Amino acid sequence: MTGGQTPKFNIIALPNFDLSAFLSSPCISVLSAPEYVIFPGFCDVHVHFREPGFSYKETIKTGSNAAARGGYTAVCTMPNLNPVPDCKDNLKLQLDIIDRDASINVYPLGSITVSQMGEKLSDMENMNDAIAFSDDGKGIQSEDMMREAMLRAKNLGKIIVAHCEDNSLLFGGYIHKGSYAEKHSHKGICSESEWGQIARDLDLVRETGCAYHICHISTKESVELIRKAKEEGLNITCETAPHYLVLDENDLEENGRFKMNPPLRSSEDKKALIEGVKDGTIDMIATDHAPHSAEEKARGLEKSAFGIVGLETAFSVLYTHLVKKDIISLEKLIELLAINPRKRFNIPLGNDFTVWDLNKSETIDPNEFLSKGKATPFEGMKVFGKCILTVCGGKTIYKNI
Repeated sequence: MTGGQTPKFNIIALPNFDLSAFLSSPCISVLSAPEYVIFPGFCDVHVHFREPGFSYKETIKTGSNAAARGGYTAVCTMPNLNPVPDCKDNLKLQLDIIDRDASINVYPLGSITVSQMGEKLSDMENMNDAIAFSDDGKGIQSEDMMREAMLRAKNLGKIIVAHCEDNSLLFGGYIHKGSYAEKHSHKGICSESEWGQIARDLDLVRETGCAYHICHISTKESVELIRKAKEEGLNITCETAPHYLVLDENDLEENGRFKMNPPLRSSEDKKALIEGVKDGTIDMIATDHAPHSAEEKARGLEKSAFGIVGLETAFSVLYTHLVKKDIISLEKLIELLAINPRKRFNIPLGNDFTVWDLNKSETIDPNEFLSKGKATPFEGMKVFGKCILTVCGGKTIYKNI
């Protein structure tokens, strides 16, 4: 590109977003390839950055750098930390680290209950800086506790973000209760442990009028319950994750990198989730980026910690398996990754954007990750799409040219 020449890009037309305005950014003058595509910065409403308390797994710095490598400029962090952000002082500990170390916009959630123990509600009224409230990693077992949490959240104008899991139906399971578990003598997690609590909470939303968001749905029953609730006009949204749309129990291996919660379900569940994405029942795709140490993930399916990483692979995996296979459009994928999450959680875009080479193919190699976590079921997968540039707040935070 010669001096003074305007760079040429593929601009994806998105409703209410004029991406051509980003071409004036000085950060973009380093690029010249016309095949590059510019997107609004992605937004992930469900990540685990592990700090404070578990920095050996991930830190705000490493997590946000990994996010930038994946094209993300905003994330929402879950509260399963030490100390748990269940009061203003504990939340401030996390906010101070974010202010010091984050390379992107990081929005922490406060917990619903004290220490995420499910016994007493957190000090929600004094956590104004929490973007929403969740006990992610644990379902709220008490109906009365969830009802009271919804009423308080509604009064505060906040969203309840629910990890739906009925502990009484787990029976020590650690993968989906299906054909793979039966064949390999593993303890299974039944689908009702998820959709049963969703059904309970939807009744509570009808009663309270609370704004409600459901984490990482994985079952066909969950999709149908949410579809019907939306037809009623309830104030609800939901997310699923890339692995539930691309993989199922038939892809399982005896390796901790295939262990997450909820687990990979059946092929019928995957099909229903894809239909839910296509018809708008599923509002957004979040990674549930959950890094652990290599040792914690090296104990097989039964004994490894739950959780995989996903920020650095999400777009390329979804582009390869959903867009290039004509299951959804590229515009639809960007709505799921960037537009809808910001709309629901009122997260501004500002002048954040990311630039990708969609023609570039790569093989996923965890050794190249910026995250401390390396466990991914997509290891070794050939994918299309390489992040070239990520700009957040007008500053280049990732470049790979």
